[in-house]
Amino acid sequence: QVHVVESGGGLAQAGGSLRLSCTVSGRIRSINTMEWHRQAPDKQRELVASISSGGMTNYADSVKGRFTISRGSAEKTMYLQMNSLEPGDTAVYFCNVDLLATLPMGGVGRRSYGGQGTQVTVSS
Repeated sequence: QVHVVESGGGLAQAGGSLRLSCTVSGRIRSINTMEWHRQAPDKQRELVASISSGGMTNYADSVKGRFTISRGSAEKTMYLQMNSLEPGDTAVYFCNVDLLATLPMGGVGRRSYGGQGTQVTVSS
């Protein structure tokens, strides 16, 4: 079993900051790419940022220069530092992880897991 849990969401004023965390636990051999997605009401889910196992990062144009994605030293954690928040950043933020998991019947398999999300609300 693999579990992905997001935390750190909440209410912020425009121009403020929040830091999201993603923690992965379970029978994991290694973690490849980790991503943050978000979904606002009545909008499609979008990729916000990603980070590879080697530390390469990519960002959606809408958050470049404001958000920073990073991985923790424990390798099973990921963060999203969100600065200069805008009302348009209001959404549920999800963590998605691509990893190699130890399978119940033995062996290793590549799997993708996501969490339940954390709400971020930015007031103007």
